[in-house]
Amino acid sequence: MYHSGELAVQRRMGQETIATRVGRMIRTEVPAAAAAFLAEQPMIVIAAADDDGRVWTSLIAGPPGFVHSDDPRTVLVEALPAPGDPVREVLRGGLQIGMIAIEPQTRRRMRVNGSAEPTGTGLRIHTDQVYSNCPKYISRRDVTDVRSSTGLPDVHRGQALTSSQQAVITHADAFFIGSADAAGNADASHRGGNPGFLQVLSPHRLRWPDYRGNSMFMTLGNIEANPRCGMLVVDWLSGTTIQLTGVAEINWDEADPDAGAQCAVDFTISEVVELTHASPLRWTSPELSPANPGPVVDQD
Repeated sequence: MYHSGELAVQRRMGQETIATRVGRMIRTEVPAAAAAFLAEQPMIVIAAADDDGRVWTSLIAGPPGFVHSDDPRTVLVEALPAPGDPVREVLRGGLQIGMIAIEPQTRRRMRVNGSAEPTGTGLRIHTDQVYSNCPKYISRRDVTDVRSSTGLPDVHRGQALTSSQQAVITHADAFFIGSADAAGNADASHRGGNPGFLQVLSPHRLRWPDYRGNSMFMTLGNIEANPRCGMLVVDWLSGTTIQLTGVAEINWDEADPDAGAQCAVDFTISEVVELTHASPLRWTSPELSPANPGPVVDQD
């Protein structure tokens, strides 16, 4: 059920028994309720590795119904990442994909991992893992507008964060992280907290607390086995996305049980891709999750 990295983290946390119990919910097939949930979503997030093994995390948006399951082992995505997105450039048959569908207005989410085949207009994912997650740490927000396409997004690439990118990250109440195990099996997950939980240590380095979750430790387990990760920070008001690829390290010395952190994760950036207005979706300001540990930091 679990690979060696996940098992190692579960043992260190003393949560093997819980992980075994929770892991029974993982299926290979998409249940009818999950298929209905997917069909309602206007966006998903996927994670995959490029030809150099670097992991990237990408947003795909479309009208509700653009993601659907025609049979229990298949999820069809009838859209592609925005032009300039690193994942769009490496879509090929047999690509290992991690996917998360999240509905901020209800704080619901589900994850699908498997292998993808490009269809020309999107992806066909053959499912290996399908499961839902709890609503913890998800900010509630609603779609206020869906913008029509006005052309290609502006693409800004670099090896370090600009001051404006640092400001977006510092104010973020959520981000998505893509990871992969030693065999390349990808996973996409959500991290949330009060603004300020994602810390900018330098233009090349970030840190965040890893809060208590479902005890499976899929992201931390992947990092234990393979430190390459990809991060996606969304500016929910403008649709701009900031994608980071690099390596992550579990920082056990930064555990703070009183603040809900089991450990911290330090992320070293190797490349940054910013896509201006990559998503057509515009969202309300967040209603922060009551599960978030720690105070709300004044960012003004």
